[in-house]
Amino acid sequence: MRVIYVLFDSLNRSALGCYGGAIPTPNFDRLAARSTVFDRHYIGSMPCMPARRDMHTGRLNFMHRSWGPLEIFDDSFAVTMTQGGVYSHLVTDHNHYFEDGGSTYHNRYSSFDFIRGQESDPWVAMVKPPIERFREMYHPEQFGGERIGHRVQGMLNETALHTRDDYPVAKCVDSALSFLEANGVEDHWFLHLECFDPHEPFTAPAKYREQFPTRYQGPIYTWPKYRTTEDATSDEIEEIRANYGALVAFCDDELGRLLDHLDTHNLWDSTAVVLTTDHGFMLGEHGWWGKNRMPFFNEIANIPLMIHHPSLPDSWGTRCQALSQTTDLSATLLALFDLPAGEHGLGQSLLPLLEGRRDSVRDLAMYGIFGGALNATDGDLTYFLYPQDMEDKPLFEYTLMPMHTASLFTPHEVADAELYRGFNFTKGAPVLRMSAKADAKRPPLQGGGFAETATCLYDLNRDPGQTAPFRDDATEARFQALMKREMARHEAPGELYERFGLDERPR
Repeated sequence: MRVIYVLFDSLNRSALGCYGGAIPTPNFDRLAARSTVFDRHYIGSMPCMPARRDMHTGRLNFMHRSWGPLEIFDDSFAVTMTQGGVYSHLVTDHNHYFEDGGSTYHNRYSSFDFIRGQESDPWVAMVKPPIERFREMYHPEQFGGERIGHRVQGMLNETALHTRDDYPVAKCVDSALSFLEANGVEDHWFLHLECFDPHEPFTAPAKYREQFPTRYQGPIYTWPKYRTTEDATSDEIEEIRANYGALVAFCDDELGRLLDHLDTHNLWDSTAVVLTTDHGFMLGEHGWWGKNRMPFFNEIANIPLMIHHPSLPDSWGTRCQALSQTTDLSATLLALFDLPAGEHGLGQSLLPLLEGRRDSVRDLAMYGIFGGALNATDGDLTYFLYPQDMEDKPLFEYTLMPMHTASLFTPHEVADAELYRGFNFTKGAPVLRMSAKADAKRPPLQGGGFAETATCLYDLNRDPGQTAPFRDDATEARFQALMKREMARHEAPGELYERFGLDERPR
């Protein structure tokens, strides 16, 4: 078996033609025609690195800690592959892998190639950036704010983008093709091609942007803050959506180069391809930009997944309505090599769905972000459960790797830490248990924390746009029983039950 795992960051379902999107995506659609397309695939933990820990381990990250590295006791699918005789290679321009909070992921692979220059990657070096020139070039919403250094670095990186070949996503595909040229005829390899695009900033070569004309006449606006759109004009919303569309179109062309290689070298019959994302991105829907802060509507939570299995041609071009989520990917990728899932993995292989041996692998998908709501779906309904008086409820981090996105925990954050031995999934290792400080550098970092924190249900069949929230005691009780079962399986700490007013004893 040979496997190519393609991960695009912040890839909205609504952007893809095969999911009914309005942006022309002939190459995503081309892959869909050779794949099983999953219609009810959901996120697990938010945002970037928590999602990747879910992918590696088959367990939800958000119940125990915020953003951080793989832990010493985690079962990474890449390590299991190596132990099973599979060579794994990571190609990525996702700079979060090379910051403090992602520093143990890329080292789990047999080899890796890091492509520089995305977002705030500290790549272009300039002692005195041209701040005033940037102020004239970029929209005030894009330039200002508490994370100004983060955004200025992104602007500096963009000064190095002159032609299509300079863009990191193109370099990622170049690197992946080099790997395939050198190794494609071998057996037992796993290529993880991870592209940071179409994550913001939404910057693409001019030829793509020209395909999406707008009425907007202002300065460059490619990187909205995670906030409501109440102060945005219709032209600004149109501009952000056009820039996102241009970047998706660019990604589609780059995916096409990979698919062309599979065509030219007749690899479809010997190579599995799995394509997905970590989460979506709000582009003005429900009055929001971004992610993390707002309720996790389906624009964020219901994400694309396509699986091409070379030995199952009857599954090509089919749709799957079974419920699945990010934690199922580890078991699925390992099953492609006939390798077992991790010892404490809770995800399910999706291959039986492709083979027709099962109609479902789960009856509930739980998802969320550390410190936020408990969210769940059964595929027909979604349930957002928020704690009352959220800021006053107990919340603790459990980790042996106290790192935020791009910094270490401060001494203040770990001052009250104690060793805790209450989890089986840590394989006998104690973890640090410390109170989660309100001023810690964990998501959501922008805009003042969580917003619109009202517990509610949505009927996805009658109200697919999630515009009509409602409450129903019997339905909520059913969801809470299923959620408590999942929390027990994940060994959720006791205070999490208290935080949400749940009985700790699942029925």
